[in-house]
Amino acid sequence: MEHAKPLPEDLIVRYRAWKERRTPEQTAHSAELAENGQNPTAMIITCCDSRVLISEIFGEGPGDFFIHRNIASLVPPYEPDGESHGTSATIEYAVIALKIEHLIVMGHHACGGVRGCHDMLAGLAPDLDTPTSFVGTWLRLLKPGYEALAGRGLSYEERISVLEKQAVLVSLTNLMTFPFIAAGVESGQLQLHGVWKDIRDGGLELYDAETDQFVPL
Repeated sequence: MEHAKPLPEDLIVRYRAWKERRTPEQTAHSAELAENGQNPTAMIITCCDSRVLISEIFGEGPGDFFIHRNIASLVPPYEPDGESHGTSATIEYAVIALKIEHLIVMGHHACGGVRGCHDMLAGLAPDLDTPTSFVGTWLRLLKPGYEALAGRGLSYEERISVLEKQAVLVSLTNLMTFPFIAAGVESGQLQLHGVWKDIRDGGLELYDAETDQFVPL
């Protein structure tokens, strides 16, 4: 395939430095995971944003978490005949095949996807509001969260901030439309969690269903 090119030199240097830093114990652990398979207890759905690192928060190591990343940490509703199968397939595998016990949706401060959704639905980003925009089509999943902002008298930046957390709630709501997730939650075998990360200072807020608020940890 003539379009595939060699890796940039800086990535090769990074790889070789990482390989040299690996201890015999780390190599042995990776070999054990390769031989015996993975058994994570939690799945994390978070944003593609390069500033969001799971390892910064939970000390991620090989085999610790089953991770899915997409724009704005969104989960589509259960649609067997729909078009958003990538995220849905990942969730199905995590719950049914890996039998995870915790499913965490993590949003974050300064999410470009959330801002793009707001601007698109507010008529400020016509380039996204077209049938040919994959990003715009994906971000429409957040429309219920955008509609929840109506009549709240918020400034532009306040609307973005609120919508970042609404994205987590929309995803949690959509997760419960999956029959196998609803069954797992109702039986107590699966727990859903919503968190929001402040990428400025590393702060983490957990959604409290009893108060319907995000509470700092």
